[in-house]
Amino acid sequence: MATRRTLPLLRHLTSSPSRFHPTRSVTYMPRPGDGASRTVTLIPGDGVGPLVTDAVEQVFAAMHAPVAFEKYDCDGDMKAVPQEVMDSIKRNKVCLKGGLMTPMSGGISSLNLHLRKELDLFASLVNCQNFPELPTRHENVDIVVIRENTEGEYAGLEHEVVPGVVGSLKVITKFCSERIAKYAFEYAHLNNRKMVTAVHKANIIKLADGLLLESCREVASKYPSIKYNEIIVDSCCMQLVSKPEQFDVMVTPNLYGNLVASTAAGIAGDTGVMPGGNVGSDYAIFEQRASAGNVGKIEWVEQKKANPVALLLSSAMMLRHLRFPLFADRLETAVERVILEGKYRTKDLGGNGTTQQIVDAVIANVD
Repeated sequence: MATRRTLPLLRHLTSSPSRFHPTRSVTYMPRPGDGASRTVTLIPGDGVGPLVTDAVEQVFAAMHAPVAFEKYDCDGDMKAVPQEVMDSIKRNKVCLKGGLMTPMSGGISSLNLHLRKELDLFASLVNCQNFPELPTRHENVDIVVIRENTEGEYAGLEHEVVPGVVGSLKVITKFCSERIAKYAFEYAHLNNRKMVTAVHKANIIKLADGLLLESCREVASKYPSIKYNEIIVDSCCMQLVSKPEQFDVMVTPNLYGNLVASTAAGIAGDTGVMPGGNVGSDYAIFEQRASAGNVGKIEWVEQKKANPVALLLSSAMMLRHLRFPLFADRLETAVERVILEGKYRTKDLGGNGTTQQIVDAVIANVD
């Protein structure tokens, strides 16, 4: 789904013309029919969602990307994802979406969870990597967090035993543990990653988290060239904020993955620049890694200053998924150039730029 961004190459490309020596490009040989336009379901979502999805539409149009969007309105106050939206995603196989808010009360469940369960999007992937010229406390951060997406604490199995006493079940199965472990090691193998770290709390939650570790160990034995280790989740958080460069690919159960991905994104720059998505055997949904607070920033919506970078990079991941790798390269390079130049940055990145200014700058750099 994703590859490492070629930032050292980008530094070379942005150097003075006298120092630039073009290298021979590698030809991409498509299969017959690969150039046909693909239809993708688009859900603008809530809050800043319409702003950032519109940014993607503008950039794709400027690039003449072979993608047609089938757009559906859907918001977090709905009790369920409309059937026409589900039918569209199942027909197109791929979806790009803005954030969908989950109400804290009112008995409405998360539409994000509904989509993941209905489509069996068992793997969430977030790529957390430093950008040159974007100030961060740590350098050389390049972490991919792969999170099991369908069970654990997010299974939603809660009930009130008696008034004032609530039970919440954490469900872990061998089947789901094995397939997320396989996905993590397969990802590492295909993307030339060197290490997979399993995050757990098996010292306390011995059976449930122990089952995940058992599955990871079994899969790791089939990939001898990839280093495998394990870390307790609380120690993991401490290590992330003190020495994040030690991590490569991380595989986690559902709740821990949410926390670890947010922490890693914050360390690497901001959730506003970290791409991500959810994938299963049949379908994929690409979205940005953003907290609910960022999705619903009213002032960003009113001032039209939402940061579109994360969703633009997520859409580049989508282009690779659709087998349009050179379009993905062009888009990623354009976004990285805009960040490197530093002229236009939104408020979350220390600037005062608008969404449209970022879009215009990306379009200007896209070729």
